[in-house]
Amino acid sequence: MTANHTDDPFLLDYLAGKVFAYPTEAVFGLGCDPDNEEAVTKLLALKQRDVSKGLILVADNYSQVLPYVDDSAIKMTKRTEIFSSWPGPITWLLPKSKTAPSWVTGESEFIAVRVSAHPLIKDLCQRADKPLVSTSANTAGHPPALNAAEVTSYFSDQVVLIDGSLGGSHSPSKIRHGHSGQIIRDN
Repeated sequence: MTANHTDDPFLLDYLAGKVFAYPTEAVFGLGCDPDNEEAVTKLLALKQRDVSKGLILVADNYSQVLPYVDDSAIKMTKRTEIFSSWPGPITWLLPKSKTAPSWVTGESEFIAVRVSAHPLIKDLCQRADKPLVSTSANTAGHPPALNAAEVTSYFSDQVVLIDGSLGGSHSPSKIRHGHSGQIIRDN
């Protein structure tokens, strides 16, 4: 399905700038169109998260994140390690492109990206024909939602809930730096 289908409820909400809650590999995530500043601002307000911290983009394939990543700046010595880890629950900090939105990258010269193997995430990204913002469905200082009921308790009707099964991971994605390979988050 392409982004031209106006009979797709998800796509209509996505294009309207709504924030979604959906299952990821380990927890429920919040997402929206990364190019829609208003949608990202709503998502950040719901999470009580400062824009300077940046957000993760999750995609069906690496091609979907190319507009946001400076592919030519990825070290040749790291490319095999990065690309062989996908699809999977590893997020990489890669050099951001000149056109990557600051409301996604925060104050960093890098952008956090992941190519997911989760069937629902892959489907949503295919339907949108681009990556989604992906951050845990919770407010600052609270544990991430693990099911639809917890999403509803955090956000009531402020998000569009896409129910489904979590993937097989027991913790949120590992985050690694694309230049050094250093583990930034290993939950």
